Amino acid sequence: MWNPDDFLEQLYNQTPEYAFKAETYDQWAEWRANLKEVLIQALVLPPKSGTDLNPVLIERVDCGEYIREHIQLTTAPHLLMPLYLLIPKSGPLPYPAIVACPGHGYGYKELTGLLPDGSVRPEGPGIYKDFPIELAKRGFMVIVPELLGLGDRRLEQDRAKEPKDNSCFRLSTNLLMAGKTLAGYRVHEMMCCVDYLLSRTDVASDRIGCMGFSGGGLVMALTAAIDERIRAAVISGYTNTYRDSILAKPHCSDNYIPGLLNAAEMPDIFGLIAPRPLLIESGQEDKGFPIHGTLKAIEQLHTIYQAANADDKLDKDIHSGKHEVSGLIAYDWLKARLSV
Repeated sequence: MWNPDDFLEQLYNQTPEYAFKAETYDQWAEWRANLKEVLIQALVLPPKSGTDLNPVLIERVDCGEYIREHIQLTTAPHLLMPLYLLIPKSGPLPYPAIVACPGHGYGYKELTGLLPDGSVRPEGPGIYKDFPIELAKRGFMVIVPELLGLGDRRLEQDRAKEPKDNSCFRLSTNLLMAGKTLAGYRVHEMMCCVDYLLSRTDVASDRIGCMGFSGGGLVMALTAAIDERIRAAVISGYTNTYRDSILAKPHCSDNYIPGLLNAAEMPDIFGLIAPRPLLIESGQEDKGFPIHGTLKAIEQLHTIYQAANADDKLDKDIHSGKHEVSGLIAYDWLKARLSV
């Protein structure tokens, strides 16, 4: 009789202020502008002005079909971000480009065919399917940032732990106590990646897309919702409802953004990407982001894209796998959406 289940139920059932109800294009445009501003405020994005990325080339390796550069950027005072840049050897210049974001695991090395120590991984790809490499082979320049709190960017106290352990909890809680969010800093750094791509003469400024898996899917969805320089997005292994995913069972602390549920459910937030092209990947056996929640989210996204006169720009790949990248549709989809 004392369990708080009813309390949580009524908390969730309060209608979010920006739950999508628009029926016309003008109503959609007004809704989108208002919710986008609310999202920016909830993330507490750090200021971008005055930040010199100061790119530093650490290493350059010929990988056969592409060149892999190891680069460091300055993303904020006292904050350095390493990344891998995969430069294709085929395809016309300037190259279309992709920001490829990892989720939980041992970070950017896991996506680029490397072991945690930086040596070449002898076995085949895991759940990420080395998707940045697949995109580089198709003529994309791909930037693979190391997310704050993962892999090489863990706190010193965590560096002796298993490679897939992370520093998300301490970073999240310290940032929250300072009135900031880990999601906000990660989104800020993805926007710095776009800034860096745009500084290069070999990148087509009007053909930049993104692809993120799991927690990286969240980061890229939020970035694409805010940064319209991203022209097409693939969100893999994340799109769902809050109720059926991160509020249904324990997830990493980096998923939770104060006050966001009062504004909108997840598909409404991701719907801010409209009218730009969006592809949702999801596995039928994904336990953390169950398929019934994904299908609810896709239905709501269709409603949003229809109001934006862009329903033909929303696509899906519901594959038979678990919590993993598919790529069956995504690679060719991005090539078609970001072609000249």
